Parts: sequence; structure tokens; C-alpha cells
Amino acid sequence: MSRSVTIALIQQTASSDLEQNISKGERAFITAAEKGAGLIAFAELAFTPFYPQHPAGPDRLDLAEPVPGPTVARFQRLARKYGVVTVLNLFERDGDLTYDTSPVIDADGSLLGSTRMVHILEMEHYHEQGYYAPGNSEIVFDTAVGTIGVVICYDRHYPEYMRAVALMGAELVVVPQAGSVGEWPDGLYEAELQVASFQNGYYTALCNRVGRERHLTFEGKSFVTSPAGQVMAQAPALEEAILYAELDLDAVERSHARKHFLADRRPELYAAWLTGTANGIIRRPH
Repeated sequence: MSRSVTIALIQQTASSDLEQNISKGERAFITAAEKGAGLIAFAELAFTPFYPQHPAGPDRLDLAEPVPGPTVARFQRLARKYGVVTVLNLFERDGDLTYDTSPVIDADGSLLGSTRMVHILEMEHYHEQGYYAPGNSEIVFDTAVGTIGVVICYDRHYPEYMRAVALMGAELVVVPQAGSVGEWPDGLYEAELQVASFQNGYYTALCNRVGRERHLTFEGKSFVTSPAGQVMAQAPALEEAILYAELDLDAVERSHARKHFLADRRPELYAAWLTGTANGIIRRPH
């Protein structure tokens, strides 16, 4: 029997009115669920302004919320009611530390766990090191619709992370993102995940923010790639949208990566090269 799932990526703007943002997300969730989505994902910090466009201030802890907490509980109720796997992204507070966190909710409403962003960026209007502690948590989840990896925004630039989720069995990698207009050359984000999909044999689903904020205009253009490295679907730029894609999860095992690339790896050599215990560098004689 073929294993397929329809996914929905919610591409929405966020204002300073947090309740309005969450309510808008709930309405979009219901729309997607009623159209048959088995998995729904949201963009990075989907229900708040993008705080790191400003350097962190003394209110950093007050801006964050616990996980589990009130926002997660609201989407747990929706996930349970509609039977939908849900990937959120929130600014999490845990004691005196704060994280960029993606809670993963199963189709029965249970909170399976959370992924915290591992690599933390610091550049103009992305002052993330003042907000986020580096994560070290779950990154792959067995859900009602399949095995889901979560790679948050900046983490997708690290091939080691993208390979790790494949080795842990991910069939779909969800990428909550906050990507702005002009941040990188047009088409580069798509190409990056096309290559990762092809090399690792999974689907990717990048869900981006959209809308103009004080220092940044988020581009949207959320997209889905296949295990063959193709862009299957893409949302429009600069407008709110729900992007749907139907995934054939059996295509994962049929992919070149799962049949060949992963099976033919030589990890013992890679480790030896990196530790200097095997010849890996040819030096020009003087």
C-alpha cells in the first residue's frame, strides 16, 4: 500500500498583536486541515515579530514562553480535533535561557518533543546570539504520517546536520525559516535544499515568513523539494499563502540516496581524515 500525505505550509505575516497572530494561524490551520492536510507547519517565530532584527534587550525573557505552554496547548487541541501532525516554531523560555524552538505535535495532540536551533547566527538585523542559546535536543520524530526531521533556518546550511537527519531515518525535513528579500541570490535557497534532498533521499519543506517589518521584509516563497532533488511546489513571494504538496513517502526508499549514496558511505575513513589518523592531505614538497 502506498504511503502518501498532503502537507500544508502556512506562510503568514506577524504583527505586534500576538493574539491576532495566533488566531490567524489557527484559522489557517483549520482551512488546511479541512482541505486534507495530514501535516501542517509554520514559519520561524510565526506568531511574533522577528525579535532578532533588533539587538536583545532586558525584556528578552519576558518575550519568550515555555514549551509546553499556552500556544502549544492551543495547537495541541487543534491537532487532536483534526488528526493532524503539527510543527510550530516559538521563542522558548526555559529558566534563564531562551531558544528558537520547534515543538512537534502528533496527530493525537501529544507533544512528541521539541527541536532547538543548534547554530546561532549573528549579523546585521539577525542578532540571534543575544536571543538564543544553542540547542541540543531531539531532531527526528516518529509521527502518525511518517518520520519527520526538523532543521531550523540557519541549521540548514550545515551539511553535517542535513546528513544526520537522513541517517536517523527522516523521510521529510521541515525547515521553519525567516528569510528576507535580497538576503541571498535568487534561487540559492531552493538549490541548497534540492541538493540536500538528492544527496540524502528525503523531502524538504521550507516554510518562510512573509511581510514587511521594521528592518526586514520577509520574502515568503515557501517551497517543497522531492528526494529526486526537484522543487515540487512553491508559494508566491511577498504575500500570505498556504502551500500544499502531496508527498509519496515510498519515493524515499526508491531514491538514489537511499539505494546507493547512504549505503556506500565510508564513515571510518571520514573520521580518520578529520582526526589525522589516516592520510588525507597531500602537501607540495618544498
